[in-house]
Amino acid sequence: MTKIRPLDYLLAALMTAAGVFLMWENINAGNDPSLIHPASTDSWLVVPAFLIVTVPILWRRWNPAAIAGITAVATGLHVLAFGWLTRCGVVLPLSFALAYAIARYAGTRRDHLLGLAAVVVLLVITLFRDSSADLAGALPIALPGAALFYGAGLLVQNRVSKKQELSEKQPATV
Repeated sequence: MTKIRPLDYLLAALMTAAGVFLMWENINAGNDPSLIHPASTDSWLVVPAFLIVTVPILWRRWNPAAIAGITAVATGLHVLAFGWLTRCGVVLPLSFALAYAIARYAGTRRDHLLGLAAVVVLLVITLFRDSSADLAGALPIALPGAALFYGAGLLVQNRVSKKQELSEKQPATV
């Protein structure tokens, strides 16, 4: 298993803190007329249940495709359990981070495809029952965003690979 680095802890902490804040806002939203659809619940259970959506990003280097799948399933369970809530404010940046991680750390083409499919499923599940964004309006923004982060991850991975190849080709000095 790949070592968890300080940046992984920071990313997971930021996503989790943002998730807790967003769920707290959902609880206190009441009948906010600015929402596309009113929140289905004001239960405090949404907060700890949302942790299963945000915390897995901590292990993004281990198997990013699996982590994206776990995050999509956890989000699906959250949507089934609590219905209409605003989740897009955290899940969209989380999906972008997952897309980057897939490009950067997934080993095989199959892992890339499975991971990207999981990111698309994550976005659709989130936007299907989001109180602040609708699927038709937000998906055309979310998919290119995920693609941009995936592209950035590929760029970084290609540069890292080239540096490793160059260092392996250099003769050892005594």
